[in-house]
Amino acid sequence: MMMNDRASAALGMVVHASEPGRAVVSMLLRDDMMNGFDVTHGGIVFALADTAFAIACNDDHHVTLASGADITFLKPTTVGQTLTATAVLRTKSGRSGLYDVRVATEHNVPIAEFRGRSRTTNFPLPGTAAH
Repeated sequence: MMMNDRASAALGMVVHASEPGRAVVSMLLRDDMMNGFDVTHGGIVFALADTAFAIACNDDHHVTLASGADITFLKPTTVGQTLTATAVLRTKSGRSGLYDVRVATEHNVPIAEFRGRSRTTNFPLPGTAAH
């Protein structure tokens, strides 16, 4: 999935861990990621959390997509900081899953909490045969 994820690549995201039900992704904050108050745009923080969520929930042979997500912003960040998103599976039932993602600074200060809801489709992952 990440080999074709042009949005995450353009934002400079780096995958540190990718395993069933868990992922860790980081991103260095650039000037073009700041809003009009010189703090990180909320959409950028959401995108980082969403990418970690997507990696954590795509551990099967079928495409899994977000069915919904929400985020709580705890602290602002700014240029030069590195954010890390850690996604963890909380529960899975049939084709539905629930994931929590913690976004923190390089000093392990939490700056956002994201909860994602996933839905596994019948579409095979690119490069795999459907089972």
